[in-house]
Amino acid sequence: MGLAQLHQLRGRVGRGAAASTCVLLYRAPLSHLARQRLQVMRRTNDGFEIARRDLELRGPGELLGTRQTGLAQMRVADLMRDADLLPRVQAAAEVLLARYPDTIAALSARWIAGGEQYGRVG
Repeated sequence: MGLAQLHQLRGRVGRGAAASTCVLLYRAPLSHLARQRLQVMRRTNDGFEIARRDLELRGPGELLGTRQTGLAQMRVADLMRDADLLPRVQAAAEVLLARYPDTIAALSARWIAGGEQYGRVG
């Protein structure tokens, strides 16, 4: 199970007035990654913090593909480090698409392996 699933499961326990405890069991031996993930669950109940740590531990996978975990194959950006830049990047991409639609294929071929078509949806 992913950290988000464990967090949701933990949130289902103890709804109501009575105090409750959620016990997560595991089978030894644990990998280093599994141990780190369980430590996240022990340290916080904050869903945003859990999601952030899960992204750091598992990796973002393919932003535009089907792989949901693992290190991103981006050549320039790091989603965690550069998250504050995403609104500016989105605005720039919208301008490029609106003003220079013919350049999308060339840019895709340059920056994305295989030059898959991501500029047009539908």
